Amino acid sequence: MEELQKALNDKNLTVSSLPEKGRCLFTTRDLFPGEVILSEDPYVSVPNKNKESPNSKCEWCFSSSKLKKCSGCHVVWYCGGTCQKLDWKLHSVECKALAKVDKNRVKSITPSIRLMVKLYLRRKLQQQKIIPTTATDNYNLIEPLVSHMPDLEEKQLVLYAQIANLVALILQWPESEIDIKEIAENFSKLSCNAHSICDSELRPLGTGLYPVISIINHSCLPNSVLVFEGRLAVVRAVQHIPKGAEVSISYVETAGSTITRQKALREQYFFSCTCSRCLKMGQVDDIEESAILEGYRCKDRRCNGFLLHDSDNKGFICQHCGLLRSKEEIENIAIEVRSMSEKASMAISSGNNTQANSAYKMIEKLQLELCHPYSINLMRTRETILKILMELQDWKEALVYCRLTIPIYIRAYPPFHPLVGLQYYTCGKLEWLLGETEEAVKSLTKAFNVLRITHGTKTPFMMELLSKLDEARAEVSYKRSSQNED
Repeated sequence: MEELQKALNDKNLTVSSLPEKGRCLFTTRDLFPGEVILSEDPYVSVPNKNKESPNSKCEWCFSSSKLKKCSGCHVVWYCGGTCQKLDWKLHSVECKALAKVDKNRVKSITPSIRLMVKLYLRRKLQQQKIIPTTATDNYNLIEPLVSHMPDLEEKQLVLYAQIANLVALILQWPESEIDIKEIAENFSKLSCNAHSICDSELRPLGTGLYPVISIINHSCLPNSVLVFEGRLAVVRAVQHIPKGAEVSISYVETAGSTITRQKALREQYFFSCTCSRCLKMGQVDDIEESAILEGYRCKDRRCNGFLLHDSDNKGFICQHCGLLRSKEEIENIAIEVRSMSEKASMAISSGNNTQANSAYKMIEKLQLELCHPYSINLMRTRETILKILMELQDWKEALVYCRLTIPIYIRAYPPFHPLVGLQYYTCGKLEWLLGETEEAVKSLTKAFNVLRITHGTKTPFMMELLSKLDEARAEVSYKRSSQNED
């Protein structure tokens, strides 16, 4: 702990423990928007695996191009010799272990099981001095992570015990070196502390364990954001953080009511948030916000008021114009939405994007009758339609839907949230593609102003954004000069 404290002091940070929170990360000087607070490579990481692309990413960099399977274990993939060499100290021992596993059983090895196998192998290699340790890179940092084992249901405990035995089977170590109970507890630690590694556009690539960053606590109004540059996890300030203040990030989706956020936190992380936003639960502002984000719209389409239960519990009354909307009317539309959602999901599963597009547009139509204009559910439906239209290469209509989502994004997220910047970026690219260059400059500028805070300015992703913005500005300038000459 002393070594970690010293390493963090060099980064203007310090760790303290609070009775109600446990370990917390505090600043020892003022930090400003866009400033890197902390960066960390994973102690262990694995790429995602799914039905669509079961072996689609490089083990080291998560790239999806020019992949070749490891000839030893036939489980792990690499994009080239460079990544394979960087990973070789760890994979050389994992490779031997995986090669001994029965071929039929190999298929049941999930990313989380491989993450645990790699965790124990890396610990052993560090004990043997094959892989060096540092103050911020050693197994001792895993031990203080909270597991919440006493909070788990019996069913989950049994599952962890079963997969812990599978890990032991893969490792094939002597009984004196294997502690099944410890492995099961570490699975619980991973569940609460591992992070989804995403690309610059927040698309999930894999999972990694970052024990130092795991010290950072949650807030529904975080002063920092966690993004990834390859496997490197980077925490940046999104607002001024005064000296002595606690650094916070968000563990869950913050676009939603306090009740929804608290439910997600309790189910995944076993705690209730006490941030300034959550402390307002039940107050007038919080009730209004919840009714707007997750509630129903007024019966009068010209009114943007929000609805609350009436005193007789017969329906919902608009808090702006006073109109009553019956429970039966709302439930009937909700039933239609659920029915159409099943059809839309089936169309997506079958790969029929045209049919899925029609189904989701019907859902959107129903939600426009049911939900408040700033509804999160309506936003999610439009995001899905946007994704389908992009796959169908219907750029014109995709731009329409991208623009429809932005007002809800602005309402649901803080100003410097990466999703806001990324949506502006998508909008700008579509506008430029369709020849709306002046609008593209506006959107790309807004995207850059947000993402330079969350993503920095020197990554390849941000350099590409800046290059597009410069090109679009040059095109606008050229068009205007041509018009002036005419």
